[in-house]
Amino acid sequence: MICVRDLSKRFGPTLAVDRISFEIGRGEIVGFLGPNGAGKTTTIRVLTGFHPATSGSASIDGHDVATASLAARRRIGYLPENVPIYPDLRVVEYLRYRAALKGVPARSRRAAVAQAMARAGIEEVARKLCGHVSRGYRQRVGLADALVANPPILILDEPTSGLDPNQRRRIKQVVRELAQEHTVLFSSHILTEVEDVSSRIIVIHRGRLRADGPARELVARSAARRLRVRAACDLARLTELVRGIAGLTVDRGSAAPPDAAVVEASVAAAAEPAAEVGRRLLAAGIAVHELQVALPTLEEYFHAVTEGSDRAEEHQLAAAAEGAA
Repeated sequence: MICVRDLSKRFGPTLAVDRISFEIGRGEIVGFLGPNGAGKTTTIRVLTGFHPATSGSASIDGHDVATASLAARRRIGYLPENVPIYPDLRVVEYLRYRAALKGVPARSRRAAVAQAMARAGIEEVARKLCGHVSRGYRQRVGLADALVANPPILILDEPTSGLDPNQRRRIKQVVRELAQEHTVLFSSHILTEVEDVSSRIIVIHRGRLRADGPARELVARSAARRLRVRAACDLARLTELVRGIAGLTVDRGSAAPPDAAVVEASVAAAAEPAAEVGRRLLAAGIAVHELQVALPTLEEYFHAVTEGSDRAEEHQLAAAAEGAA
């Protein structure tokens, strides 16, 4: 439904998007993540026809956004972060006007507007002036606008911005329901919401693609996993048994009175050392009180592939400079 190939966008000397590629299939809900200035909004604006790409290509439901822009835009319902609505129109009037602009037939327009308002949860403000509704309702009016022509693809830029917790919960439920009939790409800074709703996430940073896949799988494959073992022996013995297992790096240990010790270790990507730790302790006749491998949170993973990767690159460059000197 959405296909991006080697997409780049420059604004003068600034490279905002740097050769990113991804595909989104029918019925997927994909979270689009990145720090401020990462290139998310620029990418969305290229997909929705607001900006031309500098190089590469993007297509919406088989229509190239550069050469068949109108056909591509007809397939999209777009909710920008800051919703531009006419303050002097009533909500229902605004949505009927937008439905007409989007080519909804006159005989179907009233029903389409009613359905969009119901899905966005704004029926109670239908007769209010757009300029008199709260920011939260303004955002929901924008969502109804994106839905009113029933497009197959929805692109939502910060759909829960300015909403209270109850409103955010409702919008998340709406997004889940939309996946039955629509493909959804949405960006958000609230990572728990992305994890709750999306079937997959795409992370970009400094204009480059940093991660693409189901959130749980990406986190599970990350190198930030930690093993914690608590056993009925002294610290030196427990450290000796754990040290040397492939994929484990012992970070710290401590005594756990009255007669136990705790060791924590970093787990390398793709390593599964827990079973070997358990076997060694069993062979040594040591009772195990706790043995677990903890995954990082999505927030920790996000930090690792954005700011964390920047710091790793900086350390590598510094080390290379010292070696050259």
